[in-house]
Amino acid sequence: MQNTLKAPVTFDGTGLHSGAPARMTLRPAPSNHGIVFKRTDISLGNREIPALWHYVERSPLCTRLVNAAGVSVSTVEHIMAAIAGCGVHNVLVEIDGPEVPILDGSSAEFVRGIMRQGVRRLADSVRALRVIKPVTVENGDARATLLPCDRLKIEFHIDFAERAIGRQTRTLDMRNGAFARELCDSRTFCSRADVEAMHKAGLALGGIPGENAVVFDGAEVQSGGGLRHTDEPVRHKMLDALGDLALAGAPLFGHYIGDRAGHSLTNTLLRAAFDTPGALEEVRCDNVMIARLPGQGLVWDEIPTVRHVA
Repeated sequence: MQNTLKAPVTFDGTGLHSGAPARMTLRPAPSNHGIVFKRTDISLGNREIPALWHYVERSPLCTRLVNAAGVSVSTVEHIMAAIAGCGVHNVLVEIDGPEVPILDGSSAEFVRGIMRQGVRRLADSVRALRVIKPVTVENGDARATLLPCDRLKIEFHIDFAERAIGRQTRTLDMRNGAFARELCDSRTFCSRADVEAMHKAGLALGGIPGENAVVFDGAEVQSGGGLRHTDEPVRHKMLDALGDLALAGAPLFGHYIGDRAGHSLTNTLLRAAFDTPGALEEVRCDNVMIARLPGQGLVWDEIPTVRHVA
């Protein structure tokens, strides 16, 4: 059956790119509500923004949702990954500004907040989307693909010039608590050159190396206590992919492969999948299918505590 939260949960922090303080509250919502953001700092007009692929204003740095009235909320990928990874389908996300708080740069605090309050089962069955035909999109040397699969798998390949990153590859079956166990604590990252370029462009004003982002400079890792996983960068890219895929509006049964892909290309992939006749099939989940979805069976003890390996 569909799930929502048992009680509201609030997060306070700073926007990664704006540097502005932000308060965000997740509230329980009824069946078939989906995930909807609501700007509480705006008093007039349409303040609600559905978390759906066709509301995305594509950007290489983050995922930004914009409604028809021009009201927006950005950097939604980490909270969307946490909601999907905890198996939650219906939430009203109230936020008092244009950007989701970055917290520690991962989804871990969001996952802990959701699971601390608990998940409540609703009366209606889960509607999911099953990939029927392969779909691939490319942009230069970056590629993203959706293949048929009886569960959600995420596979990612990255290749960075920084020696501390280099080439990394990982594949994960997203069933049960896999997201919480393996991905949720992996932080956003960039190179020192990227930081300088973003600051010149008036971005990443809330980024603090070691606190909410990992910065790489050649062979050097600038993150305070070091990395949480030896392959933390590729794990974070997989986290981002889950958050961006959650904008399909329903859980996916498919195999996602990202090769140097980013937010914009994953959104392009979703658009292509919805635009390709017969690529996606809507299904109502039985108990066997439900058991294959992210978050089903997740328990508190599977959520990692902060740790570093290097």
